[in-house]
Amino acid sequence: MAGDQNTNFHFDSYAPKEIAARVETVGVAKATMPLHVLFTLAILAGAFIAFGAMYYTVVITGSTLGLGPTKMLGSLAFSLGLVLVIVGGAELFTGNMLIVMAWADGKVSLTALLRNWGVVFLGNLVGAMLTAGAVHMAGSLEMGDGAVAETARRIADGKVALSWAESFTRGVLCNALVCLAVWLCFAAHTVTGKIAAILLPVSAFVAMGFEHSVANMYLIPVGMLQAGPIDGAAFLNNLIPVTLGNIVGGGAFVALSYYVCYIAPARKANPKN
Repeated sequence: MAGDQNTNFHFDSYAPKEIAARVETVGVAKATMPLHVLFTLAILAGAFIAFGAMYYTVVITGSTLGLGPTKMLGSLAFSLGLVLVIVGGAELFTGNMLIVMAWADGKVSLTALLRNWGVVFLGNLVGAMLTAGAVHMAGSLEMGDGAVAETARRIADGKVALSWAESFTRGVLCNALVCLAVWLCFAAHTVTGKIAAILLPVSAFVAMGFEHSVANMYLIPVGMLQAGPIDGAAFLNNLIPVTLGNIVGGGAFVALSYYVCYIAPARKANPKN
């Protein structure tokens, strides 16, 4: 039928070389985005990741399935956050490590790169912490006779108990997987494909207990609020090394690696482009 002939269905993903070019183009757009738009989208991303973290907390509470299955189900629930960011459109600090590709290629200045990271990090922090405050005020974690609130406290306690070395290393491993999830999204032609690309890498980092700075902007404050005031020193003692680890994991291990493999050779072959 004529209608069928005019309909284009994409079953094949973009090739890695094409993904690299797409990531670089988007990186340039992100680095030049108007400040008010960038900050607003960053606040949304902080809230979106908080929604995923909230969902995770509820799902794992009271589970009798055992460690592995419980972690798997909870981590799939957490994936909601990145699905909302990617499909809904928002600016996430950890995913924006991929802008390093455009910086390494000379298409984004260091100033523009750091501007994006700084604004987005602050916006993510505002969005996540506002969501934590709203959840606490709403009493949403008191379900199950306070069992969810207790889970939130245990999650926060476990995170702030990590050493700097543990927090940093878990941050590296986490954002390697997060940026690979974003990378795979660039391979997809459809919304369904993007969601499928997100689920396994994101659920893997959550199930294995790696550390995501933006998720911790919600998980630590909301857990602390269940017991009393937020301990700012303990919060920062986790957030700083995790953030540095996220930068290394996403910016160096993923973005620079793919730059060396796909962008640099093309640049050398066509220096005028």
